[in-house]
Amino acid sequence: MATTADFKMGLCLEYNGDLFTIVDFQHVKPGKGPAFVRTKLKNITTGRVIDNTFNAGVKINSVRVETREHQYLYKEEAGYVFMNSDNFEQVTIPETMIDNSDLLKEGQGVEILFHAENESPLQCNLPPFVTLEVVYSEQGLRGDTATNTLKPATLDTGAIINVPLFVNTNDLIKVDTRTRSYVERVKTK
Repeated sequence: MATTADFKMGLCLEYNGDLFTIVDFQHVKPGKGPAFVRTKLKNITTGRVIDNTFNAGVKINSVRVETREHQYLYKEEAGYVFMNSDNFEQVTIPETMIDNSDLLKEGQGVEILFHAENESPLQCNLPPFVTLEVVYSEQGLRGDTATNTLKPATLDTGAIINVPLFVNTNDLIKVDTRTRSYVERVKTK
């Protein structure tokens, strides 16, 4: 058990029967009335952010979570299979727990958030940026560069994202996994 005095960024707590992490909080002591804590809580399972206010000193049930490095192996019917880099144990994560799962490439490293008491996976986070190869893209029209014109490109993982006109087939590009957007072309040596 913890109290509102123990609040800090990233603290995981059980609230209304679900798990939340604290994204932002502020202790408020008005001139009149009791003190309270204004928070922004992010639901671990849905990713939805809610605003909530706790009275100062209220007891909350904090939950211990651990982040572990895993490597993506392959996809099967039950979900995506990952291997722990330390002890080589495998864990299967359903597709619903992974944002932008079509940007996953075999052998890629990810971070998986586990509930420490019952060892169940809660969330899978891709690295912020990944390097992928363009396997198909239409040719850009010469002279059509007056504006930031984008075209669809199919990547080696099967994902389709918008890229600038100068990106061609077989180019390596860096993709932001949070926004699914093109960042830059990667130079090959």
